[in-house]
Amino acid sequence: MFKILTKQELAQGTVVANEIHAPRIAGKARPGQFIILRVNENGERIPLTMADSNPERGTITIIYQVVGKSTALLKSLNVGDTILDIAGPLGQPTPIEKKGTIICVGGGTGVAVLHPITRGFKQAGNKVIAIIGARNKDLLIMEDKMKAASHELYVCTDDGSYGHHGFVTDVLKAQLEKLGSEVKEAVCIGPVPMMKFCAKVTKEFGIPTMVSLNAIMVDGTGMCGCCRVSVGGETKFACVDGPEFDGHKVDFEELGQRLTAYQPQERQAMDLYQRKCSCSS
Repeated sequence: MFKILTKQELAQGTVVANEIHAPRIAGKARPGQFIILRVNENGERIPLTMADSNPERGTITIIYQVVGKSTALLKSLNVGDTILDIAGPLGQPTPIEKKGTIICVGGGTGVAVLHPITRGFKQAGNKVIAIIGARNKDLLIMEDKMKAASHELYVCTDDGSYGHHGFVTDVLKAQLEKLGSEVKEAVCIGPVPMMKFCAKVTKEFGIPTMVSLNAIMVDGTGMCGCCRVSVGGETKFACVDGPEFDGHKVDFEELGQRLTAYQPQERQAMDLYQRKCSCSS
């Protein structure tokens, strides 16, 4: 059993942050890695990337968007409640070393995944420029933490309600035009279309780019095969070979198709869960 120590609702309640007591995982967690959890005996196993870990407190932090039955069930838990199973840390850690100037770009809940990576690059002695975005100001998350994890922070909103009016790719391109070869690497994490277009921008400038394909993971151990992705013409498994890959080699068209493969079943599961909740209330 893993106890929930804190619960915070973000982005108008659609995103939730939980700090969970998991000392053994916290002691080994590295940026870019994820956990697999099961809320209760009847729950499915779902992968979630750790937004933070604190070995001293023995805790890990997960930040997730409520999009289906399992995340809705997870959100129903409160401080003091327990999660039945958590396995981790899983996946390959982000390769972090001192390189020079690094640009870290995050969109939506991808900012939570990006946070420990950004902090890791800064702690390694790099100059870190962070760019984060959301559809509007109310959906923006972790601004203060990203500011502390980087040397420069740029904020974007699609509707112009806060920061730059436009997409993260606008600011990314402007920074690359300004800094040129000074930028040694870009890390872009968020919705698949965002990562796709960020990779297109960085490719024009010849900047190595890393993206995270955690959204496609299901089993988390490489056994189910649901997270197959094509990278440089080779088949990879996001959960065991990644979740991070060279953004210039990822087949984003195939990835987008695979992400929608189970949408009907996901909607059906959510509908049944909501009906059950309505009947029991």
